[in-house]
Amino acid sequence: MGHIAAIGEPLRILGLASAGVLLRPAEDPAAARAAWHALPPDVHLVLLTPSAADALGPEAADAQERLVAVMPP
Repeated sequence: MGHIAAIGEPLRILGLASAGVLLRPAEDPAAARAAWHALPPDVHLVLLTPSAADALGPEAADAQERLVAVMPP
């Protein structure tokens, strides 16, 4: 069974930890891209804040190995 990760601003993703989501705080675009590339292979769903999704651009949208969902603004 795969895991769930969240990438984005700490205040936006912090509450997901209580549901067992792997948190990858990212305050800026470079940190979001680094977090994306460092995700373990067993992560099957990634939740992105809108700014993290903007930082990743089509790379996240075109991901074949995992599902990606963008949080509402």
